[in-house]
Amino acid sequence: MAGRNPAYRMTTRPQHLFSVDVEDYFQVSAFEAIAPIATWDRFPTRVDTNTRRLLDLLAKHDARATFFTLGWVAERFPELVRDIARAGHEVASHSFWHRRVTTLTAEAFREDLRRSKAVLEAVTGEAITGYRAPSFSIVPGVEWAWEILVEEGFTYDSSAFPIVRPGYGNPGAPRDPYVIPTPSGPLHQYPLATASFGSMRLPGAGGGYLRMLPPALLHRAVREAAARGAPAMCYIHPWEIDPEQPRLAAGWLTRVRHYSGLATALPRLDALLASAAFTSVRDYRTSHAVAA
Repeated sequence: MAGRNPAYRMTTRPQHLFSVDVEDYFQVSAFEAIAPIATWDRFPTRVDTNTRRLLDLLAKHDARATFFTLGWVAERFPELVRDIARAGHEVASHSFWHRRVTTLTAEAFREDLRRSKAVLEAVTGEAITGYRAPSFSIVPGVEWAWEILVEEGFTYDSSAFPIVRPGYGNPGAPRDPYVIPTPSGPLHQYPLATASFGSMRLPGAGGGYLRMLPPALLHRAVREAAARGAPAMCYIHPWEIDPEQPRLAAGWLTRVRHYSGLATALPRLDALLASAAFTSVRDYRTSHAVAA
């Protein structure tokens, strides 16, 4: 796998990356058995309200973000997606149906990409060039997805989580942005932030790790990236700041992972955004003259 490209080295004030995976609480992969796609329209939606709360928080800190958005959400809430773009944020793809890439054939993956890209571009009037797989599911053994992304007009991906974890860990990936060569052209990769403890890498990017682990871990990951001259990629889901969301009848481990720390996520996120400068992948690439 290619190492970090020198073009990503920061030469000014450290600027990091913030991202939002725009999906509703019932669309989480861990709930797919109890909330299958065919039932989604039966659930009360909360993604519009919660995403707008994140827009307000980002505006408070004059921060920009990349909103990796489900095509399903964009079809039902086009004004939300337009407001994300109007606020100066980047809209990117999080797939259409939130199906893990590991469950798809190459043909099904391509079809989902095309549908997602088409609806997001129709809503925003802008080219969609970034992608993040549901549950970070472009993992070892699914590298064929990278070439398809390039073929379908994407220039970067942010699905690599360089940690050891069942389901989505990609421990062989570099910690900092790098370029993946494919037969159809290069694909830039923006991996999720990690903190190091000796030879171990711990997840320090956000999400459930922001809610359930000590906040110092996430701040450490950001500081370590800055010390390496690289941007830290952080993330959150709109449902993670919503302690009032409906509770689904999942197994105990899923309930612990999904519902723990919902009440503390917003103040912790507030503190993170106050601690450093954050921007979108699109604006970072522009300001650092990263070639497509």
